Order: sequence, then structure tokens, then C-alpha cells
Amino acid sequence: QVQLVESGGGLVQAGGSLRLSCAASGSIFSINDMGWYRQAPGEQRELVALITSGGSAIYADSVKGRFTISRDSAKNTVYLQMNSLKPEDTAVYYCNAHLRATMTLQVIELWGQGTQVTVSS
Repeated sequence: QVQLVESGGGLVQAGGSLRLSCAASGSIFSINDMGWYRQAPGEQRELVALITSGGSAIYADSVKGRFTISRDSAKNTVYLQMNSLKPEDTAVYYCNAHLRATMTLQVIELWGQGTQVTVSS
């Protein structure tokens, strides 16, 4: 069974930093893109950052210059370094990946269970 497991959320004061990690496990043939989304209460889920298999990254305008996405392909892991955090960054952060499982070789989309990030003012 292929799954994404996140870690690294928590409570931090405004201006602080957190690093989220997301590891893909199971029988994986290849991973295309990996990314992070977030959903605040009463809001729609939105893209925060995404990184392709080639290492190209895109960011939401609201986090550019503050967040950095990276991946360790050998570990099937994606990271989100979040600096200069603001109260409006408070949300549940979800890891997302498009990958090919070894069993089927079809591209599937996976979501992590979500990790809470709370930024106090």
C-alpha cells in the first residue's frame, strides 16, 4: 500500500519557522510532482507549493520569499521550510503527490492525512 506520511506541524509565534516533511512509502515505481496544500477553516484547499521531478518549483504568491519546497528523491520525501510565518498561514497542511505504484504503473494521486500549523500573533 502506497501512502504519504506527514510530520512537522505545530504552534509557533508570528515570525517563527517550521519545517514540514512528507515521506511516500510503499511499492513506488516513480514520483512525478510532490506538493503542499493548505486549508483554513471555512476556506477552500489551496496550493502552497509544488515541486516537479526535475526540481522546478512553483509557489503561491502569498508565500513567495518565505517558504521553500525541496525534495529528496532518494528518500521519496518532500519538505516545506516555512519562515517568517504569519497568523494567516494558520491552516491544516496537506501533502500531495502524483506517482506510479509498482503494481499498476498507473499514475495515481495521493494525499497525506494533514498536519496542523498554527501561528499566533
